[in-house]
Parts: sequence; structure tokens; C-alpha cells
Amino acid sequence: MTRIHVTADYDAPPDAVWRTVEEVDAHVEWMGDAETIRFLTEQTSGVGTRFECVTKIGPIRLTDLMEITEWEPGRAMGVRHTGVVTGTGRFTIDPLDDGRRTRFSWEEELIFPWWLGGPVGSAIGGPLVLKRIWRGNLRRLKTLAERSP
Repeated sequence: MTRIHVTADYDAPPDAVWRTVEEVDAHVEWMGDAETIRFLTEQTSGVGTRFECVTKIGPIRLTDLMEITEWEPGRAMGVRHTGVVTGTGRFTIDPLDDGRRTRFSWEEELIFPWWLGGPVGSAIGGPLVLKRIWRGNLRRLKTLAERSP
């Protein structure tokens, strides 16, 4: 299992950051590795929402199946990965400077299948590749969150 954790501080209040991340299908706007998101349930937000995300990292393209397991508006969103890659992920939003700024944290615990290197792929791919990609994602999220009204 690979554990990945990235954080970024934004010059935007927590509610602006939440508005930017609560629309799950809009994650493709700031996640460079997410190509498309398609809902598998009628609901598109909240616990129990299921969706698939076509993910592309370099030459590797796969469909990640996810379900929202935690939904605290303005505070946290958690997912369970149930596709080729399994595990859990969580976004948290914490106020800074009396709520004028925000710390956004993204944590994942992922298990890669044998054909993606299994434990070796997890050890190399997670810390080296995914962390770098997700830092770029957080930079793009920063731009969107800081523009949010």
C-alpha cells in the first residue's frame, strides 16, 4: 500500500475552496490526470455517490471506480477506490487566518494491481510520480479557488 499526502495553502476562504471541489464532475478542470468523470448513480454529491473516472498518467490509462464515503460540506470529502487501483482518499479543508485563507490537504492510500508493479509500483509510482502530479493538481485548484466569488 502506498500513502500519499499533499497540501497547499490558498488565499481563499474555506467556502470558496469547497465550492470548487464539491462538484465532482468538475474535478477534470483541475486534476491533470483525470480525463472524464461519469456518474453511476442518480445523485451527484454526498455519501453513496458512485462514479468512474478515466485516469491517464503517461502511457497508462485506466478507469477508476469510486464511491463517496464522507461528505462534510466545507470540511471534508472521502472516497473509496474500487476499480483496478483500490484504496481510500480524502480531501480536507481547514481555515487559516480567521477563515480568510485555507489549507487544502489530499491524502490517499492506494494498492496497485500486479500489472502496475504491485507493491514495487506502489513504492515508486506513489511517492515519485503521483505526488508530483497531485502537486500540479493543487496548483490548478489554487487558481480556481482563488477566483471563486
